Amino acid sequence: MLSAFQLALAERHLRRGGIIAYPTEGVFGLGCDPLSHAAIERLLALKGRSAGKGFILIAADFAQIEPYLRLETAELRARLAATWPGPVTWVAPAAEWVPNWLSGGRKTIAVRVTAHPVAAALCRQFGGSLVSTSANRTGKRPARTPLAVRKHFSRDEVLLISGRVGGSGGPTAIYEALSGKRLR
Repeated sequence: MLSAFQLALAERHLRRGGIIAYPTEGVFGLGCDPLSHAAIERLLALKGRSAGKGFILIAADFAQIEPYLRLETAELRARLAATWPGPVTWVAPAAEWVPNWLSGGRKTIAVRVTAHPVAAALCRQFGGSLVSTSANRTGKRPARTPLAVRKHFSRDEVLLISGRVGGSGGPTAIYEALSGKRLR
């Protein structure tokens, strides 16, 4: 588990608009403050990724993710909550205020309450959701080890939070919240 010092260092880096690499359920993720447009722009440039794809947000608990969502029925809320915390990402209706840089310009946003202890600890320390996208350049394999992260990104580009990825074996499953249809 992360030390109090490591958590404080990661939080400080995030609050300054920095990008971190950290273990998740299936791969290392790259994350930043989801409400920092400058951090999102740096993340897009690092990955070589289109802004139109949008991002996944992770959280330590439902309360951290709920402000980003427009959950109009108890059934929809229950569908999401039944799989969390865990390695399931849902594409759900986004709250009207959610910036286009997170949603990719859509009326939905991808969200997950993580079961990974390091990722959850980072969200708790930060006090809210974090962006979570695979730690790789677009078109390359996602990193599953700290060494693989360093093969993709330098110390100047990302703060590496070491740890082991969970047992999911790859990126998390993604489902459409309204229909329940698997997207990935």
